[in-house]
Amino acid sequence: MVKSRLFRSLFGIVSSLVLVAILTSACSAQTDSLGNQPQSPPVAASGYPAPQHSYAEVVSRVAPAVVTIRSTERARQAQQFPFFNDPFFRDFFGDRMPTPQQQPPRQGLGSGVIVSPDGYMLTNHHVVDGALEIRVELTDNRTFTAKLVGSDPQSDLAVLKIDAESLPVLTLGDSDNVRVGDVVLAVGNPLGIGQTVTSGIISAKGRSTGISDGSFEDFLQTDAAINRGNSGGALVNTSGELIGVNSQILSPSGGNIGIGFAIPSNMARMVMDQLIKTGRVTRGMIGVNIQAVNADLAASLNLPAARGAIVTAVPPGSPAERAGIRRGDVILAINDQPVLDGNNLRNRVAGTAPGTEVTLTVVRNGQEQRIRVTLAELPSRDRAAGQQGSEEGTSGSGEYGMTVEPLTAERASRLGISGEQGLLVTRVEPTGPAGQAGIRQGDVIQEVDRQPVRTVAELNAAIKRSGTRPAMVLINRGGNPAYLTIRPSQG
Repeated sequence: MVKSRLFRSLFGIVSSLVLVAILTSACSAQTDSLGNQPQSPPVAASGYPAPQHSYAEVVSRVAPAVVTIRSTERARQAQQFPFFNDPFFRDFFGDRMPTPQQQPPRQGLGSGVIVSPDGYMLTNHHVVDGALEIRVELTDNRTFTAKLVGSDPQSDLAVLKIDAESLPVLTLGDSDNVRVGDVVLAVGNPLGIGQTVTSGIISAKGRSTGISDGSFEDFLQTDAAINRGNSGGALVNTSGELIGVNSQILSPSGGNIGIGFAIPSNMARMVMDQLIKTGRVTRGMIGVNIQAVNADLAASLNLPAARGAIVTAVPPGSPAERAGIRRGDVILAINDQPVLDGNNLRNRVAGTAPGTEVTLTVVRNGQEQRIRVTLAELPSRDRAAGQQGSEEGTSGSGEYGMTVEPLTAERASRLGISGEQGLLVTRVEPTGPAGQAGIRQGDVIQEVDRQPVRTVAELNAAIKRSGTRPAMVLINRGGNPAYLTIRPSQG
C-alpha cells in the first residue's frame, strides 16, 4: 500500500516535469535564441496585415529628396483704367491723369521632388509659371538657384535643374499598380511652415477635376492633408516610391478637407523624359471630338453597359477621317485595352507617340468592328470659350420645356457653326425635359437619334419615336458638338 502511494507520487512528479518541459518548448518556438520575437509582419484577426504604427523609416529616406521652391513672379500690372494710354484722355485730363501703380514682384511658394543625383527635379507648372527667379531650398539648409528645363501647362508639370551632385533622390514607382485603399504619405511645405508629412490612403484613381490649366488629367485622389505650398511635393507609398506629384485640392475654403489630387508618376515620367530631352512634350492625336457614354446614351444605343467614348465630330483631314471613323461611333477599346470614358481615351492616346498605329474597337449601328488609325501629333492650342446666342424666338417645342426656331446663316456665323442645318434653342425652362437634359439657350439641335432635324415638327416627331427610350440629341454649342439625351414628357 505504501509502495503504491509512493509510485503514484513519483509518477505525478514526473508527469508535471514533462508538462513543464513541453510548455517551455512550445514557448521557445515563438522566440529566437536571444529571446526576441520573429520579424514576420503581424496579422490581424481578419487575416489581413495589421496596420503599421510608424512610418519613420520611410520618412527618413524620403524627406531629404523633397525640397521647397520659392519663386519671384512677374508682377501683373493692375488695369483699373484701361484708357491710360489713349491720347484723347491724356489731352483731356492733362497732368491730372492718374497713373497706374507699379505692382511689386510677387513671391510664390511650392514644393519639388529630386529625381536624379545630378539635380533634376519635378514640380508643378503653376508653381513656376511666370517666375523671374526660382530658388530651391534643401532639407540640409543649402539653397540653389534653379534653371527651368521645361514646363508643360497641359499636365501641370515642370522640370527644374540645380547645379549639384550626389543628391538624395526618390525612385519613381508604377502608378498603374496603385490600388484604392493603399496607404500613402504626402510630403511638402504647406503654407511655408516647413517640411511636413501627412498620411492617408488612395481614395480614387483616374480623376478629372477640370479646374487645372491642363487638358490631360488622370489624378490620384487622396485624403492625405494637402494645402497651399504642397503643390509639386511628393506622394509616396509605404515603400518610399514616388507615385504622384501633388497638384490640386478641392475645397470651399481653400484649405484641406481631405480631397487632394496628385499627378500619377507614370504621366510625370513621360512628361519629364521629353522635357529633359527636347524641352517640349509631344502627344498623339486621333482627331475626334468625344464624350463619355452615360446610362441614357447606352440605352439609346442599345449598349450593354455605360462605358466607352462616343464620337461627336470628325474634323476633315484628321487621322480619324482617313481611317473611316464616323460621328456616332462608340470607341470601346484601344489596342484591346478597355476605354472607360472620354478622359481615359484622351490620356491613352496622348501618351502614345505620334506616328504610332493603334487599333480601335468601335461599335457602329450595333455592330462591333476594329479600325486602325495612325496617330498624328497633337498641336498646342489655347482653349477657346464658346459663344452662346441670346436671341428670343417664337417657334416652339414647348412640351419639352424649350423654344426653338430654324437656324439662319447669319446666326450660324455668329455662333461659329458651319452650315445652316438645325434648330436654334432660344429659351429653356430649367425644370423641363430639355433643361434636365442639359440643353441651354444658344445650343443648336442638329440631330435626333442620328437623323437630321430642320423643323419643329421633325424634332417633335423624332423625340416621340424614341418611345420610353431616351432620345439621343446632337447639339452644337459654340462650334463644339456634343450628345445629350432627352426623355419625352410623361402623362
